[in-house]
Amino acid sequence: MASSLLLTLSAHHHRHRVHPYHHHHLHPPLSPNLYSLRTSAAAAAAGSKKRRRVTSISCGAEKISAGDRVISAACYLYPFLDGVQYGKYVLTQFPPFQLVLQPLLPAIRLFRASPFTGFLLFLTLYFAVVRNPSAFSRYVRFNTMQVIVLDVLLIFPDLLERTFNPRGGVGLDLLMSLDSTVFFFLLVSLIYGSTSCLLGQLPRLPIVADAADRQIL
Repeated sequence: MASSLLLTLSAHHHRHRVHPYHHHHLHPPLSPNLYSLRTSAAAAAAGSKKRRRVTSISCGAEKISAGDRVISAACYLYPFLDGVQYGKYVLTQFPPFQLVLQPLLPAIRLFRASPFTGFLLFLTLYFAVVRNPSAFSRYVRFNTMQVIVLDVLLIFPDLLERTFNPRGGVGLDLLMSLDSTVFFFLLVSLIYGSTSCLLGQLPRLPIVADAADRQIL
């Protein structure tokens, strides 16, 4: 039933989400580039005066292999699954969205079965894909890095929720608006990014695309 999606999100709403940047002592052992990722993403978000709209650049569909397209498209599930809990207010107020997301329910349950899933997937994508140019094309590594940066930015709404956590009034209204905005952005990024990749185009998301470019050799 569609309501099972809300039950899944509610059951894990208060579970601590392990993120590679939640504990500062994880920075040095990983990599200087990985250490600077959060700073790069935050600087791009704060300092960009001209925010580019969501665009996709054709890479020459015949030059992008089917495997590269599928791998890149699948990567856009990562930040959405990691931030799907921000849609709890939208799913409550607009039940039809539950039907739209119903096919993703098994993936959501699997992803949220352990608080370490996101962290392990982060490490796998970064070290096995982004830092492995001999095995993956730049197209795959750019898209992978783009979703990683997008996931890193989820730190900010997560910290706001943990810091303020209003129970009612204007504060709760603002929190609901923030969560809903984050959810819709992740949903649009999933649809747009995966569709563009399947078509052999290069999706460039606002803010995160520039940060991803700086991380790809």
